Amino acid sequence: MDFHCHLDLYPNALEVFREAAARNEFTWLVTTSPKAFVATSRVLGGAANVLVTPGLHPEIAHERGGELDLLLEQMALVNAVGEVGLDGSARYRKGYDVQCHIFEAVVERSAELGGRALSIHSRQAVFDVLKILDQHPGFGTAVLHWFTGTAKELRAAEERGCWFSIGPAAFASNSGRMLAAKLPRHLVVPESDGPFAQVGGKAVMPWSAEITARHLGQAWGLSFDEATDLLSSNARRLLQMLRSGNQ
Repeated sequence: MDFHCHLDLYPNALEVFREAAARNEFTWLVTTSPKAFVATSRVLGGAANVLVTPGLHPEIAHERGGELDLLLEQMALVNAVGEVGLDGSARYRKGYDVQCHIFEAVVERSAELGGRALSIHSRQAVFDVLKILDQHPGFGTAVLHWFTGTAKELRAAEERGCWFSIGPAAFASNSGRMLAAKLPRHLVVPESDGPFAQVGGKAVMPWSAEITARHLGQAWGLSFDEATDLLSSNARRLLQMLRSGNQ
């Protein structure tokens, strides 16, 4: 399974989509804007095991903020939303107020709709993400994708019941491996974040869950089979929530 993938942005998107649909039990295709969701749903929306969701990526929030109303409309038609969130890094700090406005509107709308699963970008903005989630009880389920926060931020997210999606690229650095070892084992699911995430100069593919299991097994002191079984159990729990709308 793959709980965060930009299938529509691979150079050979249709080919990758078909292979992911054939190889994966489930793939969560997150989009970067509401208009991209419309186009992607039309082209890559034909597989029952590929979930296409509307989003508004914080990195382009300053360019696509005018699409917020469309996103809020689309959210009524789906059980999950992504990619959304905040990016507090220097490169995107200029548009941070716009990011916060959009993300808060999304979380508020999620609560109004009875809860949605959110695939959340939280780079250098974890506490701001959690603050907004706290302000809207009943928003649903938060899945923090490629979490890179501090140990303190990790504890705060875990205390709130956040899930964590992680992929092979997260293990490329010592700090990434150390952080992965601290993730709550019962709240971790695999992701690829392809094609943005790369290992060895090549895009991570949507069927990379076994690689993630191998890395997590090493980080957690588990065998490959134990790590695989744990990730599979977690994934099925989260998938049930996604499909049932029970957030």
